[in-house]
Amino acid sequence: MNAHPAVGLPATQVRRAAPPPRWRAFAARIRRNAIGSTGAVIILATLACALLGPLAWRTDYASQASRRLMAPSAAHPLGTDELGRDELSRIVHGTQVSLQVGIISVVIALVSGTVTGVAAGFYGGAVDAVLMRAVDIMFAFPGLVLAIVIAGLLGPSRTNAMVAIGIVYAPAFARVVRGSTLGVLGLPYVEAARSLGISDARIVRRHLLPNIMAPLIVLTTVYLSTAILTEAALSFLGLGTQPPEPSWGSMLNAARSYMERAPWLAVAPGLAIMIVVLGFNFLGDGLRDVLDPQLRDA
Repeated sequence: MNAHPAVGLPATQVRRAAPPPRWRAFAARIRRNAIGSTGAVIILATLACALLGPLAWRTDYASQASRRLMAPSAAHPLGTDELGRDELSRIVHGTQVSLQVGIISVVIALVSGTVTGVAAGFYGGAVDAVLMRAVDIMFAFPGLVLAIVIAGLLGPSRTNAMVAIGIVYAPAFARVVRGSTLGVLGLPYVEAARSLGISDARIVRRHLLPNIMAPLIVLTTVYLSTAILTEAALSFLGLGTQPPEPSWGSMLNAARSYMERAPWLAVAPGLAIMIVVLGFNFLGDGLRDVLDPQLRDA
């Protein structure tokens, strides 16, 4: 057995003493974080419901073959709605709708907000002033009200709801990215790269973006829950997903007229919204604790 030239230990012992990969250490910290682990389990269960639910429960969400306002039973575990449609299949399809709207709208906000924040922080001066004043103007309006106005102007549809939600939450990403950019620009290696004449695009790609990913990941996770909640509100008001396609918000709106006779129509979508929103919030809190060095050390 050959000894390691640096420390005089067998090579097998040196390999065992090597530190674990970063992703393993990150996964271990997530597992030790109870809130983050709970959120991750909820989100994984939600994704499994969206992907595998239609395969496990094949009832058509638009079929009106059953009796109206049936109580939960073996044939219909969550009952039927006012048109005789299976409530469970509509909840499962609503999961797909909510996740799609949440993910796409947050991606829109992330991309547009990141571009705006990086441009404002990197170039400063007049560019920073103009972009940040536009962000301040958007912050002056309540988010839900602004989303209702944009969705109303564009027209009621799921696509327009995603665009409206993405526009509303882009300023939050822009503000966070700008602050993180200003912090990274003062670091020595960024100043060294500028003194060497490296292009702005390469500095942003190689040095800036990798160092602002941690707050962006946390913000993305948190705003996924807010986007799902906003989509439910828009669908409740008739500005989001249109019938006959189900959405948790539109299901809640339809259940208002039957609260005394069929309360399960409101309980199921309400619980679905609550659980998914809590799951993303828990995951965001856990990621913040893991990715923030100050909180991790504390």
